[in-house]
Amino acid sequence: MTRILIVGASRGLGLETVRKALAAGHRVRALARSASSIPIVDEKLDKVTGDATDRTALVNALEGVDAVIVTLGVAPGPGTLLSGTRLFSTATRALVDAMKEKGVRRLVVVTGLGAGDSRGHGGLLYDWVIFPLVLKRVYDDKDVQEQMVRRSGLDWTIVRPGILTNSPETGHWRALLDPAEWRAGKISRADAASFLVEEATERAFAGRAPVLVG
Repeated sequence: MTRILIVGASRGLGLETVRKALAAGHRVRALARSASSIPIVDEKLDKVTGDATDRTALVNALEGVDAVIVTLGVAPGPGTLLSGTRLFSTATRALVDAMKEKGVRRLVVVTGLGAGDSRGHGGLLYDWVIFPLVLKRVYDDKDVQEQMVRRSGLDWTIVRPGILTNSPETGHWRALLDPAEWRAGKISRADAASFLVEEATERAFAGRAPVLVG
């Protein structure tokens, strides 16, 4: 049994990852500003209210932890679309420092298709319409986040899901490493969460950054 810290755990992919980690028998520490709202009751779940950019909160949350999964996201809105964000890079800088202080090495970070060297591989509609109009300013910060993870010296995996959906879990996914295969395919949050939990413990893609599709 592994103790996993999930950062950004109160909704969306993070909440689904909490569910999947508990179902797999792991102990989970769920860190979020609204952790008390997590609608799960389980003796293996520890809800921690805290800010992902707060180094002290992260150091405390890492106590006794074996692996970390980062599922941070930002709410879409005019401010984010126009001004972007620094959430991902700020939180990652604090987390990397905290993990080194606590001696925790295993790190799985969710970014997305269009981050890092996967930019421009989503297909015509994604690359020329969705990405520049909706995602670019946010993904500029995810680019910085990925660079930090790669240079961290930790045992990392970067996971780049395609288009996340609320569809039921299928139990099937493809983790694509070849840029020629990268595309904006759909994947359910349930399937993506299962992949994240498996990767946190099995390390099949350690040191790599697959694009994840259903």
